[in-house]
Amino acid sequence: MSKNPFKNHYHIHYVCPFIFNSSFSYHIMRTPTRKYITNKTTPFVSSLCFFYNSNSSSSKQILTNPPVSKSLFENPSSDSKEIAGSFRDWFRTSKNQTFERIFKILSIRSDDAASPKDDNDWGLGQLDIKLTESFVLEVLNYKKHDVLNCLRFFDWCGRQPYFNHTNATCLALFKILGRSKLQSLMLDLLDNFKKQRNMHRIRFNDMLVIGYALTRKVDIALKVFGKMRFHGLDLDNVGYHILLNSLVEEGCYDASNVVLEQIRRRGYEDKFTHGIMIKSLCKQGHFEDAEEYLRGLSSRIDVFPHYAFGILMDALCNNGRFSHGTMLIHEFEEMGVLPMQEACGFWIKSLVLAGKSETAYEFLKDKKSVEGYIPDVFRYNILILRLLKENRLKEVCDLLLDMKESQIVPDKVTMNAVLCFFCKAGMMDVVVDLYEDKAEFGLTPHGLVFNFVMNTLCGDGSIDEAYEMLKNSMKEGYFPGKRTFSILADALCREGKLDKVKDIIMFALKRKFIPATSAYEKFIRALCRSERVQDGYLIHEELNRLNNTPSESTYSYLICGFNRARRDDLAARLLIEMQEKGYKPSDKLFKYVVHGICEMDNPEKTFLHLLELQCSVKGYDQRIFGYFICGAGLAHRADLGRGVYDMMLRIGIVPNVISDLLMLRCYLISGKIADAVNFFDDIKRRGMPGKKVYNNMVIGLCKAKKLDFALAVLEQAKDDGIVPSLCCYEELIKLCFSGTKYDEAVLLIKEMEKIGRSISSFVGNTLLLNSLHNDNLHKAWLRLRDPSNETPSSAMLGQVIAVFSGHINSDGKAEDLEELVQKCFPLDRYSYNMIMRKLSINNIDEACRLFKCMCQKGYQPNRWTYDIIVHGLYKHGRTNEAKLWADEMLRRGYVPTECTQVYI
Repeated sequence: MSKNPFKNHYHIHYVCPFIFNSSFSYHIMRTPTRKYITNKTTPFVSSLCFFYNSNSSSSKQILTNPPVSKSLFENPSSDSKEIAGSFRDWFRTSKNQTFERIFKILSIRSDDAASPKDDNDWGLGQLDIKLTESFVLEVLNYKKHDVLNCLRFFDWCGRQPYFNHTNATCLALFKILGRSKLQSLMLDLLDNFKKQRNMHRIRFNDMLVIGYALTRKVDIALKVFGKMRFHGLDLDNVGYHILLNSLVEEGCYDASNVVLEQIRRRGYEDKFTHGIMIKSLCKQGHFEDAEEYLRGLSSRIDVFPHYAFGILMDALCNNGRFSHGTMLIHEFEEMGVLPMQEACGFWIKSLVLAGKSETAYEFLKDKKSVEGYIPDVFRYNILILRLLKENRLKEVCDLLLDMKESQIVPDKVTMNAVLCFFCKAGMMDVVVDLYEDKAEFGLTPHGLVFNFVMNTLCGDGSIDEAYEMLKNSMKEGYFPGKRTFSILADALCREGKLDKVKDIIMFALKRKFIPATSAYEKFIRALCRSERVQDGYLIHEELNRLNNTPSESTYSYLICGFNRARRDDLAARLLIEMQEKGYKPSDKLFKYVVHGICEMDNPEKTFLHLLELQCSVKGYDQRIFGYFICGAGLAHRADLGRGVYDMMLRIGIVPNVISDLLMLRCYLISGKIADAVNFFDDIKRRGMPGKKVYNNMVIGLCKAKKLDFALAVLEQAKDDGIVPSLCCYEELIKLCFSGTKYDEAVLLIKEMEKIGRSISSFVGNTLLLNSLHNDNLHKAWLRLRDPSNETPSSAMLGQVIAVFSGHINSDGKAEDLEELVQKCFPLDRYSYNMIMRKLSINNIDEACRLFKCMCQKGYQPNRWTYDIIVHGLYKHGRTNEAKLWADEMLRRGYVPTECTQVYI
């Protein structure tokens, strides 16, 4: 073990499963054997220790393991197996072996049999069970969350010659489907029920009314009921009460009063009728009427609806009338119509649902100590879950021990609460141990418990273990929450385990589980970066098959991925699909796709096909044609661009200025200078070219290194009264200097001043750089200088050129030279580098001072900044200082230039 026990330290934020929006944070220390220890665990497990030591006789009746000693709980990580084992034995008490065998047989899916039904029939027949209504109801209630196997068992029972389904068994199945929110399946069953009318051995119309009422289709239920009455048929007691209850639940109080009158006329009125009426009064807010109704039944114990008293308690607590609820409990207890066990249970449930868990807990403690009251498992569960939400683990621990001591058989909710308790207590080894053996005692972990375990494994770095757990769980039919799925997928992507991510995503999609958008987006992006764009496209197709529209960014990742992989045909297909989904591709994305198509072998057919498809989607839009012309230009395919331009003319679209500009650029970028000039002349014949056309022509010719043509177009622009843009002058001056045509450059600079164009940083920096190289610029400036017409700004610029050419001494301070240059044009980082380079020739100390001044003003030094200082220090023989600066330069990630490396 590491000497530092807190070397691996985690913050785990956990949302309590079963409760809404509750979080709890612990600092958990992990040992090499993954034992989770926290100083918050010991206070809670000390209660467990007390239970095992002081109640060993009762615990032996429940647990097969020997009592756990106090020393183990003082360090719960020392033997988590024993703690997990004791709870595992308690969980086993919830299993019914006969029912377990039934559901095990129902789960068999053999490929060798003619059909799975044959295996089920043969296996269930071997159990020699006697079917009765009560037995079928117990089996359906045993695993009511296992909907599929409940349906199989119900079907098998209905096919046995000695058993007929009853209203009660059908009602139980409907409740199972309703509880699982499978109303569509219930409606399908009812539709099939109608079609096979002659095969039923139970009351046909009763089942239709009951089924539609339970699915909250009360309008259809009333319609069927009306037809029954028209034909002289009638509902039985159960059917009437289910219809009445559904009408009350849907707020159809007038209709419910009519049905209530029918129940009373037929003598069906009983405690269920009274209970539904109390529910109706409470839903309408008539609490006093509900109380009087109950008091009126107090003398008739046989019809007193105990559960309706609980409904009234819930309503009172939700309205904050707690003291009144307490008074009613004592009142009805004294009447002798409400047993203490039920009264206390109702009150605990109502208090918890109203958020009064502290009051409920103290009430339970008082009743247990004074009157020996022991709640049922449902009351325990509801209180435990509320306390878990409030992170009151001490009280949760006490209640769990009370349940074990009282030998209360736990259900699935209790088991999940135990897992939640150990999660919050930081005892993850116990949680993992119980989770791995869940099949042994029939535990179905709640989704958020599973999610917490998965999140913990991912945070612990056990990515492969989390992957296997998820894969196994999905094979069993359980899918995690989208957030957990995303966490695992993200962790696998970071580890580069893309095949595993692909497996779980495809596995989930094939079962119609759609992960969060961020999960598959990250994965598709990772696949595209890893040059596995085809795999990303498979996931995209699967999402489309499930009618799940991928996001706009997903399309962008795939299109760019196919573009880089030179699969431009697929990129074009996705571009069209993207627009059909309602997304608008960016201009850049569109141009990339067209550019990629133009670079294909024999792209003409694909290029025109994409253009036709695009026009079919968006119509004849000039912007679309512009995209294609621009893409063709980027690929240096002016012929394709001209084809699109001519197509516009053929279909009657008059090109606008933007179309002309794009076509002109297409020619210039493709190096078709003669065609560009001819096209420019054609624009002039059609009318006066605008400023943008002139500017683009000048800049394009400069980039094609056609200085004479560019200067000629510049003169034409001035003759037409157009002031060229600053960018035109920058490109022309740059081209002049690269061709050593200093006189033309100086004339352009002076012309800028005449037309009111200020010297930009780019032009100024170009002057500084060329002045440092030689004095040709200074000579040209002197030749073309006119002292009689020289402006102060021009004189200042000439002085700067003289200084950097070496004709004026610059041994002064850095601030003076900086101020001189700043008077001519705005300074940027490149300007400071040039000034520093000039200072480093004769005064390296001033260059270093300027470096600090530059940093103080917010300019970030780059490779050239450091290289100037290092080079200057070496040239001045200050080797030690130069090495320090060179080390700093390397730490910043910059490598010295070849000229500087000579000195190192």
